[in-house]
Amino acid sequence: MLFQRDGGLQVQVRSTIAALRQLQRPALDIVLVDPNHQRLDSFDVIHVFSAINGNNRAVELANELGVPVVLSGLVSPGWNKRTAWRARIAERLTGRLTQWTVQTSYAQTKRALQLAQIVVALGTPEQKSLVDGFKVAPARIRVLPNGIADHFFRADPGLFRAHTGLEGPFVLMVGAISPYKNQQGLVRAMENLALPVVLIGQAQRQHQDYLQRLLASPQVRWLGPLEHHDSLLASAYAAASVLALPSQGEVLPLVVLEALAAGTPVVMTDESALSLPESGFALRQLRWDDLDGLGKAIQSFVAAPPKRDEVRSLVRAFTWQRVALSIADCYQQLCERESADVV
Repeated sequence: MLFQRDGGLQVQVRSTIAALRQLQRPALDIVLVDPNHQRLDSFDVIHVFSAINGNNRAVELANELGVPVVLSGLVSPGWNKRTAWRARIAERLTGRLTQWTVQTSYAQTKRALQLAQIVVALGTPEQKSLVDGFKVAPARIRVLPNGIADHFFRADPGLFRAHTGLEGPFVLMVGAISPYKNQQGLVRAMENLALPVVLIGQAQRQHQDYLQRLLASPQVRWLGPLEHHDSLLASAYAAASVLALPSQGEVLPLVVLEALAAGTPVVMTDESALSLPESGFALRQLRWDDLDGLGKAIQSFVAAPPKRDEVRSLVRAFTWQRVALSIADCYQQLCERESADVV
């Protein structure tokens, strides 16, 4: 079901594959596995993206077949010792009540993380969640952030302005239209500010009523979903005064990295694995339901925008090529380890 919808995970998978193939290492042959027609033991290393949604079965099977696994966990930074303790209690209760025929999602996620030889974290907050929440040994964790496509650094606001006719400052939010992403919170925070709110993203059928409530505000303009490679998306980032992302939780949101690459400051949730040193001049992280703080932070960026070149410099090193080099090294380590074990 991975590619039945589009979002940050799908962009991460496609971009990682493309960047790995561009490395042109003779011994590196990257294939997107088709589990209906290919066996996992026909590969030297399996890379699984996301430890949830039943992916534990892929890790378990690879482990049974003796195929080493790299697992990009994409674990919420909300996991800590306390939440893990609660999850383990729920796990034990569920097991006893069902005679251990039913597993919790925590148990499945933990098993996938424990079986993988290398676990990739997108940042230090996720690394801490892996250790505290799932007891992953620190030695098995590699911290490798997502990359940013080059065209976001070169984005031109002119295309967006010409397409929409929207002049002057505005607030942009990019992501699926849903209560979890909290577009409604952004609209409420902006009620006393004379700033348009531009939304880009798809609304699933169950969230159509939510979308209509958003569109009832005269401040809101919705452009619908845009493909990740669409130049209009990059232009929207560059044209915006601020990108807002007050969702209830994120791992390491690509939309934030892309906005910063376009030179646009960001106000976002603090439930995230994103951590950029000395970024306070262009990045504010606050509670997802702090609407007063959200409005004030946006207003401060509009009143005194940071220099776009300085904003871009925060993420200049976030390239898919650099990510691919580190991931390829992980693959090579596992292959060499497997060869040594065979010998």
